[in-house]
Amino acid sequence: MTTDLLWDCQPFDALPGHTVYALLQLRTEVFVMEQQCLFQDMDGLDLLGWHLLGWADDGRLAACARLLPAGVKAPEAVIGRVITAPWARGQGQGHALMSQALAHCERLWPGEPVTLHAQARLEAYYRRHGFRTVSEPYIEDGIPHVEMRRP
Repeated sequence: MTTDLLWDCQPFDALPGHTVYALLQLRTEVFVMEQQCLFQDMDGLDLLGWHLLGWADDGRLAACARLLPAGVKAPEAVIGRVITAPWARGQGQGHALMSQALAHCERLWPGEPVTLHAQARLEAYYRRHGFRTVSEPYIEDGIPHVEMRRP
């Protein structure tokens, strides 16, 4: 069972190689293998963003998200690549991840609104964190999404 995670948020250039490997491995496990979605995960934006990482006591990466400054992917800051590892789900870690992501966005870009491109099935989850839907559903990488914004 996962307990509280050790959180770290760093720009890409500050991440050690083994951390980048763990991050990309988890994103591949969830987005490509579990969700059976073939897409270009390494889109060049990782280099411009901050990476929020939640580590379990045993050293495994349990949760992660990518934080992008305004103007990189949208006019607002963007939270994306949001993942809780399959083995860490059902314990509230996803909500802890979003709370951490929002706190780090506020620290990095005070007072700025935040956008995310949510899988439509997770719309209610993001609403719990203050996001409101601002688009009609659309398909991205074969999966229904909606754009959501938090002022």
